[in-house]
Amino acid sequence: MPELYYNPLINFLLMQHVDISTITLLLLFPVIVTVVVVLRQIVGIQAFGIYTPSIITLAFVFIGQQRWSDIKYAIMVYVTVLCVGMMMRYVLKKLRLLYLPRVAITLTVVSFSVLAILAFGGSMGRTGFASAPIFPILIIIMLVEKFVTVQIEKGSRTAIILAVETLFIALVGYTILSPTTIIGKTFISFTLIHTWVVLLIIPINLFIGKWTGLRLSEYLRFRDVIKKIQ
Repeated sequence: MPELYYNPLINFLLMQHVDISTITLLLLFPVIVTVVVVLRQIVGIQAFGIYTPSIITLAFVFIGQQRWSDIKYAIMVYVTVLCVGMMMRYVLKKLRLLYLPRVAITLTVVSFSVLAILAFGGSMGRTGFASAPIFPILIIIMLVEKFVTVQIEKGSRTAIILAVETLFIALVGYTILSPTTIIGKTFISFTLIHTWVVLLIIPINLFIGKWTGLRLSEYLRFRDVIKKIQ
């Protein structure tokens, strides 16, 4: 018999044998997307669009849902994927390959690189790293295509900046929504009891959608101009 919560909707889903982790992640995903929207539209952090940082955040939450310390494994995989992806772009550049075969080769090398660091972690006694769940790791690996595309179109410097900003957003989202943090545990418990609060995301996004003011980063960027105007 599944554990009963105060919210009738959650109780109903549990009685239909829907896994509680599935319910939680599906309820949190709209929140994750809205966190990304706030950080992009209000704060001014760019990152790789909206979907990529959202799904990376979800991968971080999934990998680090048992212990806070497990997040370092997710970060290690993230950094490895980007470094290998950048290296492979320069290695394959001289071969003048078409885009799709080049990405396929890059993903192959990235996969073996992640497998190597998982094996290395296991040999060093880092069993938590070696036994990290595969699907969140695959999600992070797929980031390499987006990274290489930005490298080609806008250059390595822009791609690195966007990768760092994406990592920052993912860590912020993880801190807010992970069950291993005080904030995340409180928020998840509150959401499972008061599921209707997720619907507040709609008016929040309607408000942000009408936002015409400067972003916080733009206030810092143009602070000298703003002082002169005032």
